[in-house]
Amino acid sequence: MNLYTSLIAQCAHKKSLTTLKAVHTHILKSGSLFSDFGHKLIDGYIKCGIIAEARKLFDELPNRHIVTWNSMISSHVSRGKTKEAIELYNNMLFEGVLPDAYTFSAIFKAFAEVGVLSHGQKAHALALVLGFEVSDGFVATAIVDMYAKFDRMRDARLVFDRVLDKDVVLCTALIVGYNQHGFDGEALEVFEEMVDRRIKPNEYTLASVLVSCGNLGDLINGKSIHGLVVKSGLESVVASQTSLLTMYSKCSKVEDSIKVFNQLAYASHVTWTSFIVGLVQNGREEVAVSVFREMIRCSIIPNHFTLSSILHACSSLAMLEVGEQIHAVTMKLGVDGNKYADAALIHLYGKCGTVEKARSVFDSLNELDLVSINSMIYAYAQNGFGHEALQLFERMKNLGLAPNAVTFISILLACNNAGLVEEGCQIFSFIRDNHNVELTRDHFTCMIDLLGRARRFEEAAMLIEEVKNPDAILWRTLLNACKIHGEVEMAEKFMRKMLDHAPEDGGTHILLTNIYASAGKWDSVIEMKSAIRDLRLKKSPAMSWVDIDREVHTFMAGDLSHPRAHEILKMLHELVEKVKNLGYNPDTKFVLQDLEEEKKISSLYYHSEKLAIAFALWKTCGRNTTIRIFKNLRVCGDCHSWIKFVSLLTGRDIVARDAKRFHHFKGGICSCKDYW
Repeated sequence: MNLYTSLIAQCAHKKSLTTLKAVHTHILKSGSLFSDFGHKLIDGYIKCGIIAEARKLFDELPNRHIVTWNSMISSHVSRGKTKEAIELYNNMLFEGVLPDAYTFSAIFKAFAEVGVLSHGQKAHALALVLGFEVSDGFVATAIVDMYAKFDRMRDARLVFDRVLDKDVVLCTALIVGYNQHGFDGEALEVFEEMVDRRIKPNEYTLASVLVSCGNLGDLINGKSIHGLVVKSGLESVVASQTSLLTMYSKCSKVEDSIKVFNQLAYASHVTWTSFIVGLVQNGREEVAVSVFREMIRCSIIPNHFTLSSILHACSSLAMLEVGEQIHAVTMKLGVDGNKYADAALIHLYGKCGTVEKARSVFDSLNELDLVSINSMIYAYAQNGFGHEALQLFERMKNLGLAPNAVTFISILLACNNAGLVEEGCQIFSFIRDNHNVELTRDHFTCMIDLLGRARRFEEAAMLIEEVKNPDAILWRTLLNACKIHGEVEMAEKFMRKMLDHAPEDGGTHILLTNIYASAGKWDSVIEMKSAIRDLRLKKSPAMSWVDIDREVHTFMAGDLSHPRAHEILKMLHELVEKVKNLGYNPDTKFVLQDLEEEKKISSLYYHSEKLAIAFALWKTCGRNTTIRIFKNLRVCGDCHSWIKFVSLLTGRDIVARDAKRFHHFKGGICSCKDYW
C-alpha cells in the first residue's frame, strides 16, 4: 500500500501521466481495494491536468471524503469549469457532506463568474451558520470578492465589518471592489483603516489605491502612496508601475508620469500602453507617437488598446502617413478585426479627410456595431457628406441598433455641415421624443448652429432659452451665424442677453468685434477693443500648418519668417495673378481692420492658409498628390474662394481642415458647396 501511495505521489509531482495510468492499471489488476487508493489517484490525475479522468474516478468512489470533494470543486473552478464546480457543490450538499473553509473559498468565486447571486447568497447563509464568515479570513475574502463582482458593495462592506481578524488580502478585496465600481473615496477610507490597524499593504493594494487617487485627482494622497511604493520596494512591480503612471496622468502631471516611466528598468506592454494612453489624454500626442516608436524598437508587441490610443493621437495631429503605417501594424498583428482598433482607424481617416479610406475600413468589418457606425457617421459629418451620414443612420436603425447620444451629436453635425435643415429638425424632434436619450448642450449647439445658418435666428434663440443655465458657447454659436449673414442688429440683441450669463466671456467680445469690422462699423470696433483690453483678453492668432515629407511647416497671417519665404512669395504671387484671370476677385469684407482698400487686398494675400498652400505647391512641384492643410480657426470666405480657383488652376486636390470641418477642393468646387 505504501508503495502505491509513493508511486502516485511521484507521478503527480513529475506530472507523469503515462506512469500514473500504469500504476492505476496495476492497482486494478492486483485486486487491491480501489477505495484505498481512489482519492490519491484522483489527486494525481488532477495534478496531471486530466480532469475528465479524475471526474470519472470520483463518480465511481463509494465513499467520498470532503478533501476529495474540495479537490474536484477547486480544480474545476481554477480551470474555468464553473458550472461543473457548482454542480459538484450541490451534489455534495445533497449527499449530506458539509462544506468547509476550502469549499467556500472556491465556490464563491464560481457563483460570481456564472452570475448566480441567489446561489451565492444561500452559500453565504450556510457559511454564516457554520461560523466560517467571521472566523476564517479566506472565506470572508471570497464572500467580499463575490459581492464586489455582483456590484453589491454594501453587502461586501457588511461582511468585511463583521470579520474579527482582518488581513491584507481581505482589505485589498474590498478596496479593489470599491475601485472597480467607482467608489474611489470609500476605497481610500478602507486603505486608511488598514494603515491605522498597521496592516501592511501589498502590491495589489497599492496599485488599486493609486488608481483611486487618479480617479479622484487626489495628488497629495497619490504622492504619499508613491512614497509607500518606494519604501516597500515595489517600484519594479508591473501593477505599481502602471498605477503610478495612471495616477499622475489622471492628475494632469504628465512630467511626473514621464519621470516615473524613464526610471523603469523594464516596462511590460501594459505599462507602455498605460503611459501612451495618459500622454494622449493629456494632449501630448507628439510625445505619445515617439514613445510608441520606442516601444516598437524595444520589440514590445502592442495590443488593441495601445493601437487604438496611438491612432487617436495620429487623428489629433492629422498624421495621415504615420496613421497608415500603424494601420499596417494592426493588420500584421491581426488586430484589425478588433472593434476599438477599427473604430480608431475610421476616426483617423475621417479626421485626415480621407473619407474613402474610412469607408473602406468600415466596409471590411465582419460585424457592425454602435462604435463603428458612430465613427463612420462622424467621419461623414466632419467632411460634409450629410446625405451619406443619413443613409448610414437609417441603415443602423434597420439593423436594430439603438442610436445613443454620440450618434445623435454626429448626425446633427452632419446635417449642420451639409445645410440639411429640415432633416436636422426632424432628428432633433426625434431625440426630444425619445426618453432613452438625454438632450445635451452639444445637441443644442449643433441645432442652434444649423438654424442660425438658415437665418432662423428666433427659433435658435428659443432653443437656447430651453437650456438650463445656458453657457457662453450656445450664444456664441448664434452670434457666429449673425456674423455669417452680416446681421449686426441681431448680433447686438443676442449679445445683450449673452452678457447677462457671462459678462466677461472673451470669445463673445472678440466675435462681436469681428461682426462690427465685417460691417465696417469701426467706431464700434474701437469700443469693443477697449473692452477687450480692460478684460485683458487675448485673441488666438490664425495659424495654418502643412505636413510635407514627415515635416510640419507652420504659418501665421503675414508672417514671412519661413526659411523658404522667397520661394513661397514667388509662388503665391504667380497663383494670385493666374486665378484672377479665372475670375477670382479679392473679398475685402473679410479684412477685419480699418485699412485702405489696396492694403486690405494686400493683407488678404498673406492669410495663413494661402501661405501654407503656396509652400505646399512649391515643395511638391511635379507631384500629383493631394495637398492637406490644417487651420486652428475657420477658413475665411476669401481664402475659400481662392482655394477653389487654385484647385481648378493646378488640377491638384486640396483638403483643408479648419476648426469645424473639412473642405475638399477639386476642379474649382468645394465639397461644402460654399456652405460653412
